[in-house]
Amino acid sequence: MSEEEIQQQTEDYIEEDEEKLPFAKAEVVRLMKENLDDDKMIRERVKVEMNKFLGEVLKNVCKQLNDYPYTTIEYEMLKESTYPYTNIERINQEKERILLHLEAIKADCNALAMDVQKTLKLKDVVEEDTFATFSADVEEEEEE
Repeated sequence: MSEEEIQQQTEDYIEEDEEKLPFAKAEVVRLMKENLDDDKMIRERVKVEMNKFLGEVLKNVCKQLNDYPYTTIEYEMLKESTYPYTNIERINQEKERILLHLEAIKADCNALAMDVQKTLKLKDVVEEDTFATFSADVEEEEEE
């Protein structure tokens, strides 16, 4: 394949994707460049996939907005629908806090289980000590 054919295939791929993109590519790229370091270069595929991702986020938010029984969408509904996207840091912090708390609960349960095994017995039987003295008694009897 010549370099010209590869260039043509790449342009065809880009044109196909541009037709299906939910937002103007130039606007998405402008926003990306505003929020990235100046020394970053953005590949074409990243520009296209970011555009598609933003379109999917919009679809998901709209699906949630459709769940409301009202015909008019209010700002509070929008805030509630976008909460997972706008508060991801807080959600992750809460997740970490809950996981740490669950680990502490598991440690407490393990400590309690060990205490129960050591102190509370289901039968009034001495476990290993009885076996040791019993076997010593049997040996003494055999010697006699």
